[in-house]
Amino acid sequence: MTTARARHILVPTKKDCLDLLERINKGEDFGIVAEQHSKCPSGKKGGDLGEFKPGMMVKEFDTVVFSGNIGEVYGPIQTQFGYHLIEIISRS
Repeated sequence: MTTARARHILVPTKKDCLDLLERINKGEDFGIVAEQHSKCPSGKKGGDLGEFKPGMMVKEFDTVVFSGNIGEVYGPIQTQFGYHLIEIISRS
């Protein structure tokens, strides 16, 4: 079964998400931005969620992680938790 590893940043608004995406696209480190701004406990680890399988995350999250390009940052992705930026680290 496929597994993936990803990092994410969770914020309450789409505007917050877009602002952080712009900073990352201009060269700021994803992990540092996650540590400073993510509302998820994983933010303390640079947003790292570790490895997971399909179905372990919410549908919107899984759709991105298991179909997007490795190494790219996607977002804003809205879930019931808020807005996410998602960086796909690996898939195997």
